[in-house]
Amino acid sequence: MSYTALYRKFRPAEFEDVKGQDHIVTTLKNQIRAERIGHAYLFCGTRGTGKTTVAKIFARAVNCQHPVDGSPCGECEMCRAIAAGTSMNVIEIDAASNNGVDNIREIREEVAYRPTEGRYKVYIIDEVHMLSIGAFNALLKTLEEPPEYVIFILATTEAHKIPITILSRCQRYDFKRITIDTIAARMNDLMQQEQVEVEEKAIRYIAKAADGSMRDALSLLDQCIAFYLGQKLTYDHVLEVLGAVDTDVFSMLLRNVLKRDVSAVMHSVEELVMQGRELGQLTADFTWYLRNLLFIKSSDNMEDVLDVSTENLAQLKEEAEMIEDDALLRYIRIFSELSGQMKYATQKRVMLEVALIKMCRPQMEVRDDSLLERIRAVEEKLERGDFTAMLPETAYQHHQLEGIPAKKEKPKLEKALKEEVRNVASNFRSISSEASPMLRNYLKQARLSVGSMDQLMIVMPDEISASIVGSEEHKEELRQLIEAKTGKTVEIEVRKMDDGRRFDDCFVDIEKVVHMDITVED
Repeated sequence: MSYTALYRKFRPAEFEDVKGQDHIVTTLKNQIRAERIGHAYLFCGTRGTGKTTVAKIFARAVNCQHPVDGSPCGECEMCRAIAAGTSMNVIEIDAASNNGVDNIREIREEVAYRPTEGRYKVYIIDEVHMLSIGAFNALLKTLEEPPEYVIFILATTEAHKIPITILSRCQRYDFKRITIDTIAARMNDLMQQEQVEVEEKAIRYIAKAADGSMRDALSLLDQCIAFYLGQKLTYDHVLEVLGAVDTDVFSMLLRNVLKRDVSAVMHSVEELVMQGRELGQLTADFTWYLRNLLFIKSSDNMEDVLDVSTENLAQLKEEAEMIEDDALLRYIRIFSELSGQMKYATQKRVMLEVALIKMCRPQMEVRDDSLLERIRAVEEKLERGDFTAMLPETAYQHHQLEGIPAKKEKPKLEKALKEEVRNVASNFRSISSEASPMLRNYLKQARLSVGSMDQLMIVMPDEISASIVGSEEHKEELRQLIEAKTGKTVEIEVRKMDDGRRFDDCFVDIEKVVHMDITVED
């Protein structure tokens, strides 16, 4: 027998099994008990919250021969026929694929005939917002004056797309997102029935990742169990399957950002990419982590609101003391913008790296909310005694005794250039023109020098361009292009210019050296 997915296997069959929608279930049961059943219902709410499930239970309950406290008995002939999908009394229609006027006209013709068995004909129209304007108009008259034996249940995730003329003829029920506690409790019950051992922390992470959808939660749980079939499902297993990241990683990432340690931050991103973590999920989770920090800073009594362990709460409180309010709001703004961009980005890693560098380097932003951070960065350098970093080049070159400027010698080439490096320098611009579009654009700003171990040194004007060109994939691309062009393998080092410094004062421009040699030879 084929395997049945958890969300289908454990779909509620009675109102009592529906979790997290008590306000709707109670109202519908009361209507059935009092025989005050309406003719048209509109079920609204996000995916996986029970709209279609409740509609099917309601269709069975109104036709049940022996209802129990407003719920279907599940044993009578009508209940069994509807559950098996063989009853002619319950008609399910997918409006996404049956959205034309002709489809609705067929319904109008069918409602003229009374049910052959049972009390009501129930039409469940799923994703009703997908109907065309003509189809809505065709449905309008039937909704306005339906026969007493017909009930319409319209389900939608986008109620704002439904014409007001339809809305005004329906009883509207809004299905809420299901809480993490409710989803976790339901999954624990199902895992006991399935005899699968699951760690509580793993269950709660899946419940949180489901974002209020019971169906999403069960689908994610199904996926995780399948990957570690026959083993205990742990928190680490769930993170691995879902491509997510542990909160300890977020803590380390945030602390490195607060230290303005771009190198450590980029190293963390490199590790996460190599582990196969999903960067869109990482962005969303880190935004949530920053939100929790904001809650901690906003009030002393946020333990009940935050769904975190005692250890994580202590860690959050410690980090909340380390970060200023304006900086935290800026971080949240940067990552909120990044979350929206990630959905359509082809270079997700680059966008994540740029966002993290902006957090570390507030001077790169000109927005008002970065001004305090920029001042704070200056104050931190002054506290460390790093005065030269705060002065323009001409100032710290001339702060010698009695104001006499010290003559600074320009760097010289200590030894002859290796033939491979010379070849690359003379052909670099033609080599870079064959690079991938992103790399090619950045290399237009590159200057060439030579490292201490005879590497080809590519010097970029700022930290962002250096981090992009210096990524392993781009360095490997350059190595291959150089080898194809010159037949030689050259080691590459990527550096950035220090703030306020000029290239010629720090590095030997080997392109000029090669050009001069060629001119002399001529």
